[in-house]
Amino acid sequence: MTIPTEPIGSIPRSPALLAALADHAAGRLSDADLRKLQDEATAETLARLEALGCAVLVDGEQAKPSFATYPLAGMTALAPDGAVIPFADGHTRQLPRLTAGPFRYGVRAENYLRDAIQRTAKPVKQAVIAPSALSLLYPADGIDGYSREAFLADLADEAEADIRGCLDAGAHRVQLDFTEGRLALKLDPSGGLLDDFVALNNRVLERFTEQERARLGVHTCPGGDQDSTHSLDVDYAGLLPKLFQLKVGNFYVQLASEPDQDRILQIIADHLPAGARVFVGVTDPIDPVVETAEQVRDRVLAAARHIPVERLGTCDDCGFAPFADDTSTSRETAFAKIDARVRGTAMAAAELGL
Repeated sequence: MTIPTEPIGSIPRSPALLAALADHAAGRLSDADLRKLQDEATAETLARLEALGCAVLVDGEQAKPSFATYPLAGMTALAPDGAVIPFADGHTRQLPRLTAGPFRYGVRAENYLRDAIQRTAKPVKQAVIAPSALSLLYPADGIDGYSREAFLADLADEAEADIRGCLDAGAHRVQLDFTEGRLALKLDPSGGLLDDFVALNNRVLERFTEQERARLGVHTCPGGDQDSTHSLDVDYAGLLPKLFQLKVGNFYVQLASEPDQDRILQIIADHLPAGARVFVGVTDPIDPVVETAEQVRDRVLAAARHIPVERLGTCDDCGFAPFADDTSTSRETAFAKIDARVRGTAMAAAELGL
């Protein structure tokens, strides 16, 4: 036995790919030429992760516009003035607003996964957006002829198809990105919005068998973007007990950037469902300082004092560039942090006699 370690998802795009995205947006680069460069970036990402000794790979989301909005590509029934998400440093991200139904994904995550699987013999993990995040597309004042209930029914069907397509394509793991979970408690401290999010996600997850749910996971973090977060000031104690009600076999929990990690580890130990595994964050993507393997080792050993080692894994706190335009962390820094995570987790496993 060893301690599994996995990336979360995004890797910063290279300066060349960022320039190509800008040229494409300005009409100076064709769709085909952009896709060629994205394919090359995906291949290079997989090869570098494999060279670092990663047992499970990701494509680094090199072809995704963002971790949240990839299903919306090609959709026309959208307006730009949707929900606004404020970050601690003052910048914001804005979701589009749905203007008509029925709601259908324009792109499914399995398309990215199938491209990645062709380029490596290693297991590949695929991140998908949780349906709770996409529920924010529906406007508060409704849509004529398309009720919120009808929208949520369509959304659940589409989210199920997104996840199932990845499982059928051979994903090692399918990870639902649930960054809006902690944010929900900031928007609604009563917990009602979080309860709604958990219920919607479980409405989808309950459609999968116990064996399928063993390959599913949920990732939570305070929304790292441009070296800032949207909900780090929200106490994890309000989120984690409800997070662990989600019907998956794996949980990926941001931890390295938490000021009181022992307290959070004890909450995890108290509420982790029987049979589930928790991957704790041991590197902080928005901290420019690269962790040493020894620091990672010590974080893993601290986690093992609270969580049975057979139910423990490690990960990065968050993706390194969940939005394609985020240049706050360099590609080289991301790979250096991943290297520290892989080596430090192995060092901890050796010290634990695994």
